[in-house]
Amino acid sequence: MSAEDYLNGQIILIDKPLHWTSFQAVNKMKYALINKTGLPKKFKIGHAGTLDPLASGLLLVCTGKFTKRIAELQGQAKEYTGTFYIGATTPSYDLETEIDETFETSHIDEVLIHETAKQFLGEIDQKPPIFSAIKKDGIRLYEHARAGETVEIATRKTTVHEFEITRIALPEVDFRVVCSKGTYIRSLAYDFGKAMNSGSHLIVLRRTKIGNYEVTDALDLTLFEQSLVQKL
Repeated sequence: MSAEDYLNGQIILIDKPLHWTSFQAVNKMKYALINKTGLPKKFKIGHAGTLDPLASGLLLVCTGKFTKRIAELQGQAKEYTGTFYIGATTPSYDLETEIDETFETSHIDEVLIHETAKQFLGEIDQKPPIFSAIKKDGIRLYEHARAGETVEIATRKTTVHEFEITRIALPEVDFRVVCSKGTYIRSLAYDFGKAMNSGSHLIVLRRTKIGNYEVTDALDLTLFEQSLVQKL
């Protein structure tokens, strides 16, 4: 593919690795494209939906004229798979922070888990995690959290189209979720535990689909770079 192809617009499917930010992944791609195809340093490139560093999976990267499609792509339904850890919570609702509270789990069985999942189908009110990039009073929530500040976070409407429990091996519960833009799976993990009169946090998360785009069709960053070398 030529530099002109990327300037005219491409949607590139990337399988973002764990521990990388979405920005780091896009930045690596940007400089690979500049170095291998001769694109100008200021060419447009961006992703259609952030994935946390502790999540892996599908990242849609738009180049050139297709960066105008980012908002459209962000609005599509997303599918995730992952694992909840039942019986404990963390301030970040995932593994970014240490466990801060433990809960009773002896009352939790497979019937309760499946029945609880049904409660989260459809439109729900969800409160974003305090460790998130949403801004409150011009400051990102995670900055308030790291400063030890308590802030009031408003709930927001979101929609869970599908919520399937795929494995139960307590304290771990695997799931598959299809949801609307703006859904926090970390918050779903926290609320799921609370709904069972216990606690829960997210320990594994992978984005598998965005609209009709699937992670099975995505390249990892190394293969993407190699594909550029092969086309020189």
